[in-house]
Amino acid sequence: MSEVRIRAASPKDADAVAEVFIASFGTLTFLPKLHTDEETADFITNTVMAEQEVSVAEVGDAIVGFVATSHGDHLEHLYVHPDHQGRGIGSALLERAKARMPGGFRLWVFQANAGARRFYERHGLKVVKLTDGSANEEKTQDALYEWLPGGPS
Repeated sequence: MSEVRIRAASPKDADAVAEVFIASFGTLTFLPKLHTDEETADFITNTVMAEQEVSVAEVGDAIVGFVATSHGDHLEHLYVHPDHQGRGIGSALLERAKARMPGGFRLWVFQANAGARRFYERHGLKVVKLTDGSANEEKTQDALYEWLPGGPS
């Protein structure tokens, strides 16, 4: 595999970021499909790219993952294309988030997403709250994770 490069996203990256999101979200078969791919691409372009700080992971010339943070202390999205998972790309993106939010941050994960939960726990994040999912769009049980500096990385 080529070397992974992490860089700030630009507006021209929106389509590739949307492709990663759609492919990754599509593997979460426990979730209902609430939006068309077109609606999701619009959300990525007009909300994520416009309102959040987005960094992308590139292998060669292809965007294979991204992380989006909000202003403050929340990691909004971290996705790696399914064809590129298990290669350290998610870890590199998470380290980018830790560097951007050195005081710590929180993020939500669906409880049924066992792979993501293992990933975040390996990287020193701790569960601070479990919910019944009534507050999320998918109405699916989720978990609030937190990373604080000084813990394991």
